[in-house]
Amino acid sequence: MSRNARINTLLLLAVAALAVLPLVLGLGDHREEPFTGSDAQAETAITELEPDYEPWFSPLYEPPSAEIESALFALQAALGAGVLAYYFGLRRGRRQGEERAAARAGALPEEAAGEAPGAEPGSGDAPAAKLP
Repeated sequence: MSRNARINTLLLLAVAALAVLPLVLGLGDHREEPFTGSDAQAETAITELEPDYEPWFSPLYEPPSAEIESALFALQAALGAGVLAYYFGLRRGRRQGEERAAARAGALPEEAAGEAPGAEPGSGDAPAAKLP
C-alpha cells in the first residue's frame, strides 16, 4: 500500500470515528433532542439566562419546515464543497501543466535552440520534422 493510500485510509477512519463515536458512547442521551444544531442550543441558553431578550434582527427568509431548512443547508454545503474542489483541481492541473512544460523544456534543450537533435552545436542545421 502506498503512502498516499495509507494516509487516505487513516483520514477516512478518523472521519468515520467522528461520526460513529458520539452515537456509540451515548453522548447526548440526557437531552430531549440530543443532536440539535448550535443555533437552537444558543437560543435555549440565551432564553434561560435572559428571558426578556429580544433579537435585534430577523432572518431574511424563514423556511416553512425543518426539512426544507435542512435541504437548503445541505445544498449550501454541496455548493461550497464544489467550489473548493474546483479550486484545488485547478491549482493541481496548473501545477502539473507547469511541471510537464518544464520537463519538456529540460529534456529538449537542443530543439529549443533551433538545432536538430544530434547535430553539432552551432552548425545551424534545422530541426528534423517530428513524426506523431
